[in-house]
Amino acid sequence: MGGIDKGMQPMRGEPLALHVMQRIAPQAGAMLTSANRFIDDYTRLGAPFGARVIADARANYPGPLAGIAAALRAAATEFVLTAPCDAPFVDEHLGAALMQAVDAKSVDIAYAATIDASGDVMAHPVFALRAHCARRRSRRLAEPQRLQGPRVVRAPQGGGSAISQETRILQYQQFTAAS
Repeated sequence: MGGIDKGMQPMRGEPLALHVMQRIAPQAGAMLTSANRFIDDYTRLGAPFGARVIADARANYPGPLAGIAAALRAAATEFVLTAPCDAPFVDEHLGAALMQAVDAKSVDIAYAATIDASGDVMAHPVFALRAHCARRRSRRLAEPQRLQGPRVVRAPQGGGSAISQETRILQYQQFTAAS
């Protein structure tokens, strides 16, 4: 984007990332912001929410997965709820809907997905609730199983999609050690 940070792009007079923070903050006990540039700007933006800015462990800004990995390393909570900085309309009930999927299936990750008009599913794994690394390690030791593929579970009817008000589903993935 020519050196311009997309999270700082304005929408309705406020940075996109601020809109996301306002929607995620009520769903989270603590907030981390993954940023590799414009650290001071993100620090100021997150200050009202008590957000701490963290950076990727890898150089060259390898993308959102590196930010998610950094958040999982830095988190002091059992779960990490993630959303991209350029999603100002992230669902205000995303965390609760994803937690319901995690609890219902006793899995380590649940993420948003949409179904298009032809019935094709498109995963949106940046909108996700992931178990903290320590929780996954303890489950692997206690319950060794093979890696199970994605399964689909319908989102609760009261909540909206992370992306839009289209048909909603959540996918979950169980990550455990291969036996």
